[in-house]
Amino acid sequence: MAISAFVVKVPTAEGIARDLRRRYDANAALGVPAHITVLVPFMDPALVTREVLERAQRVLQRTPSFDFLLSSVGRFPETAYLAPEPASPFIGMTLALVEAFPGFLPYGGEHEGVVPHLSVAHGDAHHTEQAAGELHARLAMSGAVNATCTEVALIENSSGRWHDMHAFPLPPAAT
Repeated sequence: MAISAFVVKVPTAEGIARDLRRRYDANAALGVPAHITVLVPFMDPALVTREVLERAQRVLQRTPSFDFLLSSVGRFPETAYLAPEPASPFIGMTLALVEAFPGFLPYGGEHEGVVPHLSVAHGDAHHTEQAAGELHARLAMSGAVNATCTEVALIENSSGRWHDMHAFPLPPAAT
């Protein structure tokens, strides 16, 4: 089934997470870069019109560019992840997109609330435990990952692999 998703790519996290993602997250092999999901699932890419893109841009324009850190490891039962701080801009973008596109709930409405995260391992509790331990050690050695969110990407998977579809630049942060 064809699907799209709004994500914030985090290339600065690749150094600490790339090999773990390749080992423990099947999405990495499908072309998904290190990222924080803003909204998934979103509509079939064939249904994304110019009007849809313009509406999404208006919604995302409400959030100025911002810096964030990945300095702690979090866990869901079968997922190990890096948690962004602050989380509030990611949550705000998610809620704003849901308000603009009410037919698309985060993770299909499967979970309560919105927990921004950069997945590193997903699917097997034993592997996620191993990945979480390795992430803790790497953060202790290297310190937090610094990142800046200047855009939100709309990526799509209509072929079995994820590809960029559109980028939504965020306005500059107020100085």
